[in-house]
Amino acid sequence: MNLFTVRDLRERTGELIRDAEAGKLSVVTKHGRPVFVAVPLDEQMIQAGLPVALAMRLYEEEVLSLGKAARLAQLSPEAFIEKLGTAGIPVVRYDPQELDSELAVRRDILERQDK
Repeated sequence: MNLFTVRDLRERTGELIRDAEAGKLSVVTKHGRPVFVAVPLDEQMIQAGLPVALAMRLYEEEVLSLGKAARLAQLSPEAFIEKLGTAGIPVVRYDPQELDSELAVRRDILERQDK
């Protein structure tokens, strides 16, 4: 996600458009406060509908939590999770170290059960 100021809109319009064409979300600010979000329009957005697609994009970009994104999409968390899965957007995100740690704990539990 990129940040642009209102002044940037005049001076860097081409960059904003190129970013949108590349699928990047951008936030435009005025005096340091968000004014609007520039969201790339794609086939998924057209098929899913604007509120759902926007919520999925903002969740994928880690701008919104799962619960807030589901509310924006006007769906239950469960239905929103299904939409994310259909779109191939992961719901659970582990960084590699955290995942290794979780797997090590699970291996230890399994080893103790085998004894």
